[in-house]
Amino acid sequence: MASRTRVAGRCVLALNAAASLEFGDLIMLPLNRNRFARWAFGRLSFALPALGIMLSVALAQAPNPAADSLMVAAQASFEALPEAERKAIQVDLIWTGHFNGVVSGSFGPLTFRAINALKDGRGPADGLLPSAERSALAKAAQAARDDAGFRLITDDKTGVGIGIPTKLLSRRDTTPSGGSRWQSEDGKVTLDTSTSPPGDELGPLFEKATAGNVQGRKITYKLLRPDFFVVTGETAAGRYYRRLAAGPAGLRGFSIGYDKALAASVDKLVIAIAASFEPFPTGPAPGAGAAIADGASPSQLPRAASRSNERYGVGLVLGDKVALSAAAAVDGCRSLRVGGQAAKLRAKDEASGLVLLDLDGTVAGKPPALRGEALGVGDALVLIAYGDDGGKRAAMALPGENRPTAGKAAVLAPLQPGQAGSPAFDRQGRLAGMVTANPSDRLLVAGVAPLRSHALADGAAIQAALAKMGLALSPASASTGSALSTGAVVEKVSGSVLPVECGL
Repeated sequence: MASRTRVAGRCVLALNAAASLEFGDLIMLPLNRNRFARWAFGRLSFALPALGIMLSVALAQAPNPAADSLMVAAQASFEALPEAERKAIQVDLIWTGHFNGVVSGSFGPLTFRAINALKDGRGPADGLLPSAERSALAKAAQAARDDAGFRLITDDKTGVGIGIPTKLLSRRDTTPSGGSRWQSEDGKVTLDTSTSPPGDELGPLFEKATAGNVQGRKITYKLLRPDFFVVTGETAAGRYYRRLAAGPAGLRGFSIGYDKALAASVDKLVIAIAASFEPFPTGPAPGAGAAIADGASPSQLPRAASRSNERYGVGLVLGDKVALSAAAAVDGCRSLRVGGQAAKLRAKDEASGLVLLDLDGTVAGKPPALRGEALGVGDALVLIAYGDDGGKRAAMALPGENRPTAGKAAVLAPLQPGQAGSPAFDRQGRLAGMVTANPSDRLLVAGVAPLRSHALADGAAIQAALAKMGLALSPASASTGSALSTGAVVEKVSGSVLPVECGL
């Protein structure tokens, strides 16, 4: 169990993103604004900043029990279908312009909303897809594929499986690095595939792809996971999407760049291409219209019944049988588990919003050193949280920024419900604070969580709370070197962050 709680090597580095209920390769292209302007399964209204490629503003309504019931019924109906059919529905919804998420076969808010948008008021917005509507969807999607000349191939240069809109990308060539290139006749759209032998690592290439000192380039979205990364960006005249995946055969990926003026027609094609991409296919390329498994190992949506009696949070190791967390993560819990061990509340500090937990068994990991000096406004932070990944709680690293609100400590970060107690580390790997508020809504657009302000117990508040509880964290030495990379921070705090499970 201890190995499952270690952050290093398992950490999901989600920059400007968080774990989704339909998590995987997060595709950030816009749907028709009116199609998702309101969603009744939401939790809290918010404005989404421009993440990915010009995402539209999404609004959510207040909690709605009736909508929750519709979601549960729609999920049950969808999951009764064979996996190939579930994925094919999502692929077809991409082609009709209603879905911009991951082709995973799992049912979540994105699929629920897409099916209702497809129905467009014809019948109840219940997320159900009767056979007649399913047939109409398949026919419309196939017509769209035919119009684009979309063909699924196995690239002879790199070995990747990918879909090519051949009517748009009619010119075929080879890249200078030996991959394949498809290009439009006017040269305004270019798709390249790439490969490299075992030995190359994703981390350095990701750092290079997201470097902030390239003149004229703006990174609009970046995500690094242990097995792949995605980067999107813009230049003065164009947009681009790049994905690179790691496997036993090395690194394989693709990139597509296009003129901004073509966004209305090309955006949907980029979503379809990303959904079709298989870096390491194990069999023949599937036929047109078949379900395409995404290479990002997307998670399955947990059953609604299990969500109703469970709550999650994050804890920090203070000793082999002691952990620190946020009161928001454990208030009202009938039972507690921290890092897989049964736990109970020892003390609660109302001033800071922190709690001390005693564990029945021992856990691996050692307490982090505490940052001594106060944070400056805008200081970069790395938050370690837990989110859903394949039906399991998996560690992830999220970007944060110190942004006090109304004179109180706060962090700007893309947090999700269940991530109260997430510790925030500075760029030297020193503990700088802990999130004390539980994010209140789950609404994601194309898998991207918005950057929002969350209450934070800073280093001084943590030390004061521990003093009341008869404990202390060792202070770290003052910063003397350059900032560490996110990966280096994660490695430094490995094992000190634990998942918290609350039984209600």
